[in-house]
Amino acid sequence: MTHVYVAAGSNIEPEKNLAKACQEIARTWKDAQFSCAYRNRAVGFEGPDFLNLVVGFHTTDSIEQVIARLREIETLCGRPRNAPKWTSRAMDLDILLFGARIEKTAEYTVPRPDLLKRPYMLGPLAELAPQELHPMSGMTIGELWAEFDRDGHELKPVPFQALPPR
Repeated sequence: MTHVYVAAGSNIEPEKNLAKACQEIARTWKDAQFSCAYRNRAVGFEGPDFLNLVVGFHTTDSIEQVIARLREIETLCGRPRNAPKWTSRAMDLDILLFGARIEKTAEYTVPRPDLLKRPYMLGPLAELAPQELHPMSGMTIGELWAEFDRDGHELKPVPFQALPPR
């Protein structure tokens, strides 16, 4: 089994779309665990604030199968497949870590290159998996987060329940 961590974010009806994505992820990967949600400004373009979190789960699926399912979930949340990169989006699901895999293809790069630059990815990942090793740095996610320069990178926790109570 491979432990996978995925960043989830939305700035178009973010509460609704993030809840829908979390429900679909939990339906697909039964052991899914979710970080707290955080509100932060759009990066790379002007737009409404994003609501972001990180989810971790185990899978025997290939990385290609996981990506295909994540793309289906993005589509269910209203994201068109041909959406421009630097614009508002209903749902963005990006693999941060896929076990200890280090690989770059036309479809994906793992670990995600901007993981160590984006507080809305690294902070929630450190919340879920502080002892997880970053496969390229050799440091734990908790150590990387402790060293992260947070000046100008405010994360605002927001009340959000990834899944409805059982």
